[in-house]
Amino acid sequence: MDFFTVPTLTFGVLYCLFIISHDWRRVLHFNVTPHPGSAWVSQQLREAFPYDTTQKYLIHDRDAIFNTEVRETIEAIGLKSVPTAFKSPWQNGVAER
Repeated sequence: MDFFTVPTLTFGVLYCLFIISHDWRRVLHFNVTPHPGSAWVSQQLREAFPYDTTQKYLIHDRDAIFNTEVRETIEAIGLKSVPTAFKSPWQNGVAER
């Protein structure tokens, strides 16, 4: 799970959250917003994993938006939160590409 930014024609910025599966490198869920927040990320996680999932772990970086609320949502869904090490984008290479 990670974010990337998309510049708009009116010089604004949109933030795209995406969740990608490491096994087949397929996008499981994505959504775009101009103002991301932890409540919005938690809602996206609930939409991405509505039922029992086959995934066990959710790898994410140490962005401030992935705070306690998001980690509690991850655990409530039944996944294990795995944050990458500080300043180590290579640990989440599939999402960083």
